[in-house]
Amino acid sequence: MKALLSVYDKTGIEALGKSLLKGKFDLISTGGTYDRLSAQHLSVRSVSDLTGFPEILDGRVKTLHPVIYGGILARPDVADHRQQMLEHGIDEIQVVVANLYPFVATVSDPAVSLLEALENIDIGGPAMIRAAAKNFPNVIVIVDPTDYMWVGKRISSGEEITSGERRELARKAFQHVAMYDTAISNWLNEGAYVESKEVTVGLQKLKDLRYGENPHQVGAVYQTVLGSGGIVRSEQLHGLPMSYTNFLDADSAWTTVNDFTENACVVVKHTNPCGISVHPDQSKAYQRAFDGDSVSAYGGIVGFNRKVTSETAAAMQGVLFDIIVAPDYDQAALKILQKRKRTRLLKADISSGPMSNMDLKTISGGGLLQTADDIVEDANSWKVVTDRKPTEREWSDLIFSWKCLRHIKSNTIVLAKEDTLVGMGAGQPNRVVSIHLALRIAGGKAVGSSLASDAFMPFADNIEMAANGGITAVAQPGGSIRDEEVIEAANAAGISMVFTGIRHFNH
Repeated sequence: MKALLSVYDKTGIEALGKSLLKGKFDLISTGGTYDRLSAQHLSVRSVSDLTGFPEILDGRVKTLHPVIYGGILARPDVADHRQQMLEHGIDEIQVVVANLYPFVATVSDPAVSLLEALENIDIGGPAMIRAAAKNFPNVIVIVDPTDYMWVGKRISSGEEITSGERRELARKAFQHVAMYDTAISNWLNEGAYVESKEVTVGLQKLKDLRYGENPHQVGAVYQTVLGSGGIVRSEQLHGLPMSYTNFLDADSAWTTVNDFTENACVVVKHTNPCGISVHPDQSKAYQRAFDGDSVSAYGGIVGFNRKVTSETAAAMQGVLFDIIVAPDYDQAALKILQKRKRTRLLKADISSGPMSNMDLKTISGGGLLQTADDIVEDANSWKVVTDRKPTEREWSDLIFSWKCLRHIKSNTIVLAKEDTLVGMGAGQPNRVVSIHLALRIAGGKAVGSSLASDAFMPFADNIEMAANGGITAVAQPGGSIRDEEVIEAANAAGISMVFTGIRHFNH
């Protein structure tokens, strides 16, 4: 019986080699794996000895030979196969152990050259793994070093590897190759997913979760291949384990707060920001964000885009938060925050990689893929459509509110005052209800605030309700067949209004 071992990651390969020898297997190996086994004084033959052909092209061609693939793909239950193998001097190969060149690690270096990246695309390895997995009723294929121990123990003791176990090893092998090919395709794609006729998404499980969104649902968290940063790769410094909804909410806070270049704080509840503020003093940014909707903020998630200071940590005392996420924390802040028994403290980096600017949603029978709503807008291109132009303060609040609304569920209305979200309406079937909710949340703070609407205002009643609530400026995309009626209503109320020309739905 023969076993072919050809691995880049050589972790545990010597122990497996010993188990295979104990199970009466002859070992065949290539290049570095051969050297590693030989160094341990294990009896092993090189692939070149078996094929009668040397490794060529700097190791690009080692195992691509009929003697190897005939031995892996042959079906011993087929008489014609046995006859052909006899005629060509081919022996069966019953075990294949392989893993692949480190393509992902190689291209994760921004300075990698094209030549170096291409040299780390494995050819013989995937072909050999696929061949063995295809013939799994007759060949045991192992790609995961965590399987070495139990498989080696079975083989060395002469115990059977069951059909079900062989099938699972084959599934893992095909998945291993599929992830590898996905990484290569994504790297070559350079982010042009929406233009591609076919798209594969590579996800690696990080851990199982206690359950999904509800206790009767199964949940797990995965990270993208070729990616870095983001909430899935955040470091948890303190607190209870993360749940499914914790990941969703933390991601909402993290992506929202990093949309601001200024020192910002975001408070999130059920993925919707309910408090946002920017201020040079982080503790004041927090306090203003919290005060924007202190009722909803209770038990919510807080995000910062700067290192959390001890002053900010002290300002948060006495308020329950499920999660605090930031790029870092100073030691004094950590000492304060780690006194919280349940609050999860996350240290995160900005997400990057091929999928970082893509939005993927599953729907029945398939999925929807789009680029992220991360357009860079210039307020100088906005068109003032009313008699009164916005004041300097109103301009600032309109720009701020416009940046906020892309992170809140449609139909979205944001009220802002002094670079702080003071009220919002989200996820409503019509815009009037969203305006009503935003005004109710803002209360007296609505007076003198600026309003942003993620899509055009279809009727003048939107403006009339805003005016009755004390709104003085409005930003909206424009484009309704009733724009003139809406503009007339704004002029009648003394409201300044700008058309941005851009819509920001977030379903």
